[in-house]
Amino acid sequence: MNTLFAVLCLWVAAIGPAHAGQRLVLFGGGGFPEAAVDRFMERAGGKDARILFVTWASGEPREEIDEFKDYLSPHKIPAMDIAPATTTIREKRAEFLAMLGRSSAVFFTGGDQSRIAEVLDRVQGLREAFKERYAAGVVFGGTSAGTAIMSEVMLTGEGDFSVIDGSTVGVRRGLGLLPAEMILDQHFIVRQRENRLFGLVLKNAGSLGLGVDEPCALVVDDGRWAQAFGPTYVMTAESSGRLKLSVGLLEDGARYDLKERKRL
Repeated sequence: MNTLFAVLCLWVAAIGPAHAGQRLVLFGGGGFPEAAVDRFMERAGGKDARILFVTWASGEPREEIDEFKDYLSPHKIPAMDIAPATTTIREKRAEFLAMLGRSSAVFFTGGDQSRIAEVLDRVQGLREAFKERYAAGVVFGGTSAGTAIMSEVMLTGEGDFSVIDGSTVGVRRGLGLLPAEMILDQHFIVRQRENRLFGLVLKNAGSLGLGVDEPCALVVDDGRWAQAFGPTYVMTAESSGRLKLSVGLLEDGARYDLKERKRL
């Protein structure tokens, strides 16, 4: 780690936002429930928020940002930064870390989550910098691919999903803001993605699958306390024995303890 990067990491960790606690707002894609957007903005600092948009997953980053901004219309549009493109992030790492350091919220847009993972793998220290800000209380949000990246085990979207077999499901390392045993999926019910998540849960003993449908959201505080928002469901799935699954549905407003794995 070079000296400049080390100094910036210390600065990033030291600033901290006004709001304590670790906060995630995870959108399934295909829309943004108003109540979840309100939570995101409240925890970002409201009218004083500054959002860093990370558009690495998208081939059309401006469209992705404009879509989310439409849902922010009930709020004062906050100050915002856009992360350098994937092609320049290595050279602009210091510039990016400065953006990250002054942001009260980070939002990952949709697209292909593997593009985000490639940047995190390629550019030394970015995962750690994100995690420092998350640990300091900066709210993190994402939609679609931007939700998939939040778990340690990240589905790539590749594989054979005609069977329930975790060995056929493509995965790679994600950002890891949720506890390691939790696996996220998105566009879940509408795109019939149960097979791939069920397969991974059965393959990885002790894991908890969280499938966020569209247009729904899951808000998670401190890696444990979750609440669902939206017109359909967030699905939970965990192994209850060899080739046995326990599946639940969280409707709009439902609260769930991710550690104890029970409704509240």
